[in-house]
Amino acid sequence: MDPLTHTATGWFLSRAGLRRFTPQATWVLLLAANAPDVDIVTAARGSLSYLNGHRHLTHALAAWPVMALLPVLLVGGISRRPIRWRAAYLLSLAGVGSHLALDSTNIYGVRLLLPFSARWFHLDITSVVDLWIWAVLLIALVGPLLARLVSQEIGAPAARGIPGRGFAWFALAFVALYDGGRVILHQRAVETLEARLYGGATPLRVAALPDPFNPFRWRGLVETSGFYAVAACNLLGEFDPEEADVLYKPEAQPALAAAARSPAIRDFLRFARWPYWQVLPAPEPEGAWWVEVTDLRFGSPRQPSFVARALVSNRLEVLESSFRFGNARPR
Repeated sequence: MDPLTHTATGWFLSRAGLRRFTPQATWVLLLAANAPDVDIVTAARGSLSYLNGHRHLTHALAAWPVMALLPVLLVGGISRRPIRWRAAYLLSLAGVGSHLALDSTNIYGVRLLLPFSARWFHLDITSVVDLWIWAVLLIALVGPLLARLVSQEIGAPAARGIPGRGFAWFALAFVALYDGGRVILHQRAVETLEARLYGGATPLRVAALPDPFNPFRWRGLVETSGFYAVAACNLLGEFDPEEADVLYKPEAQPALAAAARSPAIRDFLRFARWPYWQVLPAPEPEGAWWVEVTDLRFGSPRQPSFVARALVSNRLEVLESSFRFGNARPR
């Protein structure tokens, strides 16, 4: 999920009651809820480095205890107030755990079993940025402030206990129930996509990707032996597979095999779950080809968000290769 969601989750965990276990609990939870994303430092070495390093070991179960230790040491070292080290560490474990759980729900996924396995885990039930979750988190953040202002205006006595505790429980409960509901909707969408024929072809595999606005609307990806079908699946209406956009797979050719050995495309294929290949003539050198691979989870071939490319000569030599976020098509 996005940093705002992770940060708000750490805040609400504190406000829900965890802050009473140790001084500086709020700071520990805020840092712990974001700690795995320390891998952003890999972006300093370029897009391909970030692709390989993001949601890597810092998001693995094996590193969970270590990632939880860092916020505690940081807060304990900077703070001038005493801290209960054992309680702070347990809270930090909860904060890091919330991060891993939230990241597992979206289409990007996490590699929980590193360094033993590079398998990606993903529920595909939420977008990386989910506007419904954002809206509820905002209500829960602003709610205590508005309630306090109203109480002061009417002269009501101040509420006892942890400020905003009820709103914090509301936000955390909503996220849990919302994600649970989306699991059910996702399964229905997958079953709908699997139960159809596409141009007379049987699906080899399907994926239902969430819409950031409408929980009942899903972006369906269907692979057949000869093409990919991209279809809008609205669970509140009729699904017509004939309305799907068809992306034909390119025929096997030596340029594809050569490009697959290039560093950028090789690394990208470890990440991409729905790779779509295109072979385009290059203006120079003569007889060369641009081979591009996009991940259909993120955009389309015309407007990709993740794309790797390689320039292959007429002698099947890779002259260059690169990865970029966004459309990397040479002009």
